[in-house]
Amino acid sequence: MLRSLICVFVGHVDHGKTSLLDKIRGTKVAAQEAGAITQHISCTKLTSEKLQKLCEKIKKDTITIPGLLFLDTPGHEAFTTLRKRGGNLADIAILVIDINEGIKPQTIEAIEILKQYKTPFVIAANKIDLIPSFKKTNKTQLLEDLKDQSEDYTKNLDTKLYNIVGKLAEYNLNSDRFDKIDDFTQQIAIIPTSATFNLGVSELIMIISGLAQKFLEKNLEVHKEQQGKAIILEVKETPGLGKTIDIILYDGKISEKDTIVIGNLESPIVTKVKAIYEQDKKLVQIKKAQAAMALKISAPELENAIAGMPVRVANKDLEEIKEEVQSEIEDVLIETDNEGIIIKADTIGSLEALIKLLKEKDVKIKKALIGDVNKNDIANASAEENSLNKVILAFNVKTITTKEVKIISSDIIYKVIDDLIKFQESESKRLEHEQLFNLVKPFKLQILKNCIFHISHPAIVGIEVLAGTLKSNTPITKDGSNLTEVKEIQLEGKTISEAETGKQVAVSLPGVIAGRQVKELDILYSDIPEEDFRKLKEFKRYLKPAEVEVLKEIANLKRKNNPTWGV
Repeated sequence: MLRSLICVFVGHVDHGKTSLLDKIRGTKVAAQEAGAITQHISCTKLTSEKLQKLCEKIKKDTITIPGLLFLDTPGHEAFTTLRKRGGNLADIAILVIDINEGIKPQTIEAIEILKQYKTPFVIAANKIDLIPSFKKTNKTQLLEDLKDQSEDYTKNLDTKLYNIVGKLAEYNLNSDRFDKIDDFTQQIAIIPTSATFNLGVSELIMIISGLAQKFLEKNLEVHKEQQGKAIILEVKETPGLGKTIDIILYDGKISEKDTIVIGNLESPIVTKVKAIYEQDKKLVQIKKAQAAMALKISAPELENAIAGMPVRVANKDLEEIKEEVQSEIEDVLIETDNEGIIIKADTIGSLEALIKLLKEKDVKIKKALIGDVNKNDIANASAEENSLNKVILAFNVKTITTKEVKIISSDIIYKVIDDLIKFQESESKRLEHEQLFNLVKPFKLQILKNCIFHISHPAIVGIEVLAGTLKSNTPITKDGSNLTEVKEIQLEGKTISEAETGKQVAVSLPGVIAGRQVKELDILYSDIPEEDFRKLKEFKRYLKPAEVEVLKEIANLKRKNNPTWGV
């Protein structure tokens, strides 16, 4: 038995997701939304008969899938709420891109997560009516309409389309306009659309229906008598019903009075279905439902339910299902690495998406939790020894102000990850510079001829810095063993803390006698401790070429007495 195809609309804010869905379902939801931006998840189910009617003017073949269940969601929730074990709940996605604005931050986020979950998708290049020179025609088929447009318009359209094609190629995605594709397994179809003039909508339905029938039928197989499996889309107060959960039933069946298990942070919620309502223009109570459907469930003990959590019917095998559901949650709520950052997110799906993307970048995660950032999170993060890990990544949750740790917050997944990588790179450089500052650096000096000013207590001699930077209070060597230290540096009678390459200065050398341990034209080096030498090798990229050469000369001096020095 096949179920309806679950299709999700995704894309950047205000690129026209809801407007396109309005055309498909014949409503005007977008105009009623605050600022024309979707404020809640909505679902629309089209039967195969409705699909056939929508496509009848351009597709003669019979549509064999039972129907299409369309989901329109705000922002990231299309993916991060709609997840199931091992992948995304959606069988296919429509990525909506405003053809005039092109690819935006949330478009990139959608692409990354589509790739992550290996979800097939097509692209609706929307708002083609806003391209200059567009004229309204009486044609209902997109390609016929485009033939009636001016040459200027079609050139402009092609330029904008291939800008999108080029940008997608940067993400290793091969795409083209739908009517120029021979193999839909090799290229992503781009369908130009206008929600305003109902252009390209039938072609969009035709493409996704065709792809589903050809490539996705195995995904749509359900077991008619199997206990239902669902995902919570939203938890809300419903007048007259109290706390309810909106779910997508994606496999099996659910009925009134069924026992259900709902995944939760501590332990699963076990309750009984009080009533089931079908999600349509108005709530319609039904006795039972078969996948795939969008439903509202009324039941006791839903106060702690969380969006994105799995729901399972458990009239039999209750304990086994409880264990299975909770293990699914615990797989995501990780506490694996001994050290690492803390991540907080709004739903279980958000958390899973973040974890996958962070692991790909080899970021260590100490804890991954659902909910707002709290004092306990700050205490855990501040306990980390490595400042690179004193970080809380907060996705779509409330934060609190603190100076103890770095909190990186956003409602765009790829942005929090990018910001984390930038912070860690910047912090790594800061730490390396800090470590480098405290090391004895390589320098090379020569005592100048006729420049012994004081023989001892301390010896004062004139030197030239041949390479590196001489700093006061730095130990020096002549033959590999410690000689003394440069106590004070003077330039033109004034005491200075350091002297750069090429400078000629006077230095005081306690504990040596000029003419004995040090003589005119002697070459002296910084006496680098062995541990400092090893670290300097790590930080060689911060040293000048001349300093690297001096480092080698110092190593050769030291290895005359100890062949393994610094190895």
